[in-house]
Amino acid sequence: MSLLSNYIKKQFCAYQNELTQTHYEEVENMYRQIRGWRHDYRNHIQVMKSYAAAGNIEAIRIYLDELDKDLSAIDPVIRTGNRMADAILNSKISLAKSRNIPVTADANIPISLKISEIDLCIIIGNLFDNAIEASLNLPEEKRMIRVYMDMKNTQLYMSFTNLTACKKQKKISGRFHTTKGVEHGFGMIRIDSIVEKYHGYLNRNSEEGAFTTEILLPQDLS
Repeated sequence: MSLLSNYIKKQFCAYQNELTQTHYEEVENMYRQIRGWRHDYRNHIQVMKSYAAAGNIEAIRIYLDELDKDLSAIDPVIRTGNRMADAILNSKISLAKSRNIPVTADANIPISLKISEIDLCIIIGNLFDNAIEASLNLPEEKRMIRVYMDMKNTQLYMSFTNLTACKKQKKISGRFHTTKGVEHGFGMIRIDSIVEKYHGYLNRNSEEGAFTTEILLPQDLS
């Protein structure tokens, strides 16, 4: 194997490990926030009881408004039925929201899947990161990401669409080539390898102002 091939392989492995760690840290941070809020629940009740004992209804109203804002920041936006999918999707939706990118998501996933949690995390994380990156090149009022995930018979179907500032791209040797740097290319390659690993189907479609990735992964749910 040439020095260049060895270098690319090492870079790819380093990128893959860093990406997986990043996704898990995002998910863990979300659950840490939820655990923290639950831990403080009793304290919140005691504060409102003290306001109630003093007859301070206005203080209770203000306190509840603050709690509502705090809870809205960590409350899961989407519940798919699969814990790992919920975690990574809600983590990325929260990230997109913080960057003023609206997300429409509709996902229903079985609790048990053939695909490993790590591979599922990598696919969803990469697709979302690419969609967010592309959306940031658009004015805020034109940004949009649409996610759809569901079972089609015995196959898990995933579709990610984002609006883009790019014109319709052409495939070269059956692939869309990126100009967004090595890491973006590694992400696409990683998705390709996972789909191939599970003997699935992948289609990327570029149109004027929009980019869509569709994936089908066979699942043995018996």
